[in-house]
Amino acid sequence: MSAIKTYDFIQLLDKFIQASVTGRRLQRNGKRLRKGTIENYRYLRKLLSDFCNAKEFDLRIKCSARLTIREHNQEKKYWKKFYQEFSNYLYNDLGCFDNYVGSNIQMLRTFFNYLNIDLGLPVGNFHKQFYVRKEEIPIVVLTPEQLNFLIYNKEFENSLTDRLKRTKDIFVFGSTVALRVSDLMSLRPNNVEVIGEHTYLKTLSRKTHSFTRIKIPEYAVEIIKKYRRKQKTLLPLLSLFNLNKNIRLLMEAAGWTYSCTKTRSRQGINREISNQYDSKGNYRFCDLVSSHTMRRTAITTMLSLGMPEHLVRKISGHAANSKEFFRYVALSQLYVDGATEKMFENLRMKTLIPLQEIA
Repeated sequence: MSAIKTYDFIQLLDKFIQASVTGRRLQRNGKRLRKGTIENYRYLRKLLSDFCNAKEFDLRIKCSARLTIREHNQEKKYWKKFYQEFSNYLYNDLGCFDNYVGSNIQMLRTFFNYLNIDLGLPVGNFHKQFYVRKEEIPIVVLTPEQLNFLIYNKEFENSLTDRLKRTKDIFVFGSTVALRVSDLMSLRPNNVEVIGEHTYLKTLSRKTHSFTRIKIPEYAVEIIKKYRRKQKTLLPLLSLFNLNKNIRLLMEAAGWTYSCTKTRSRQGINREISNQYDSKGNYRFCDLVSSHTMRRTAITTMLSLGMPEHLVRKISGHAANSKEFFRYVALSQLYVDGATEKMFENLRMKTLIPLQEIA
């Protein structure tokens, strides 16, 4: 009996990454893969190399074309063992959570599909036993009242340093137009369109290539005018690190320091996360706000103040069936209360008409 052909796992993974870089491997819609996706593939390669070194795991792929039942079962056990040990490495050694572990497992499944379909290598379907875990992370948003405070309270604005004033302008603008951070910080004067007395912001999303056009209010127009001719972009340029740092300082300056619970999930079990920088281990609301909060706040504000969902999706650039859209939507209590009151009012009107009156 001839020996079973064995492939070098890392070499095949490198081929997968290179095909993604050069465009030989594309998205399902025919578009090239984003740089961020390719970087994730590269980091997966590093994780696997580190895992093999740390756990002395011999990672390889065998041709499954002519395996006997006994050999097939052995191979199935091998990949089950790999999945368990690699998952444990991510959870226990690196302290990762479900979303991160799940995204790496999903990339491995994509890699095996590439080997089977694109390269036509008979490597089996053992990867289908790799379970992809997901978690719903609580979304942090500002209420309409908090956003109103940032927009219109001049006394608060005058109390801020110049650095935090610039940060406030970025945050307010981002919480108005619902753009992703990458698109927001790349805005230029040619993204602004003036028609009569109305000003519009138009942009093409880097991530989804969807076109967004939104009429912006006067306060957002004033922010644009403030930084006109000071730089090439519409808004002040800040690194993501500094933007997030300044946003938290801004929220702290606004007095939003009340305690909040932060939870994450490991292997399907929710765990409360302690703040290592606080003596009591508590998180404050201001500690949890980040640049992503801008987009989430914009979407939630639009919904909570009555804008129809399909129009919000059109502005935010989400597809009608987008699961991501519903992850961003954190309905404010005001929105829930309003919908509930309307339902109970409708119920109150459903009085029973006596049968003799109908006759």
